Amino acid sequence: MPINLSVVVVIIIALYLLSSVKILAEYERGVIFRLGRLLDREKGPGVILVFAPVDRMVRISLRQEALEVPPQDIITRDNVTLKVNAVIFLRVIDPRKAVVEVSNYVYQTSQFAQTTLRSVLGELELDELLAHRDKINLRLQSILDTHTAPWGVKVVNVEVKQVDMPETMLRAMAKQAEAEREKRSKIIHAEGEFSAAQRLVDAAHLLATEPVSVQLRYLQTLTEIGVEKNTTVVFPVPVDVFSGIQKLVSQAAEGGKKTT
Repeated sequence: MPINLSVVVVIIIALYLLSSVKILAEYERGVIFRLGRLLDREKGPGVILVFAPVDRMVRISLRQEALEVPPQDIITRDNVTLKVNAVIFLRVIDPRKAVVEVSNYVYQTSQFAQTTLRSVLGELELDELLAHRDKINLRLQSILDTHTAPWGVKVVNVEVKQVDMPETMLRAMAKQAEAEREKRSKIIHAEGEFSAAQRLVDAAHLLATEPVSVQLRYLQTLTEIGVEKNTTVVFPVPVDVFSGIQKLVSQAAEGGKKTT
């Protein structure tokens, strides 16, 4: 009978020791409370012993986590109503603080992120929100990291994920973009006309230095027209001929008036 009792005791002790063995992965740490008091350092990774009910262990993951912030109703400084959501990347750097200082660091970070997103974006205009996304992300990360540092949580990055605007604002922005494109098109066309006119002036000055070159240009034009096998031949007449004829007609008219 005593032998059987000792065997039972050994079995109970063995089972207790086996149940006390805990295995922590490389990315896990165990925060141990012994009789309600926090030990000086966390345990892990690998095999550790947790002697219940004296010890109680809380597992904390050191891997980076992605936390999505629900869409928030934002009114910008220029009175535009938006729906904005974001994503936060965070990780635990001090497991003991993440357990002791806050009840649920993920939920707490999410709540801080929602209020911070509304307050920061409410101070900006729509154009700033759309054009300076990187600066806004850095500012949000800095604010959140300041709040989460006492909990042993590091906010690695914050990204404004999506900005939903009303249909009226989308149509207004589309009209603005269309007007901007039309403005650029007109400016380019005007610059092309100016360049072409400038080149024509330069060519006229060059041809004026040698009158024979004008005749050569006429002959070259006739050659180009003849290659096309057209039935109609257009012969360019210098403008000076018309001016000379006009002068003769005006002189003849003045002479007729004097005779009368």
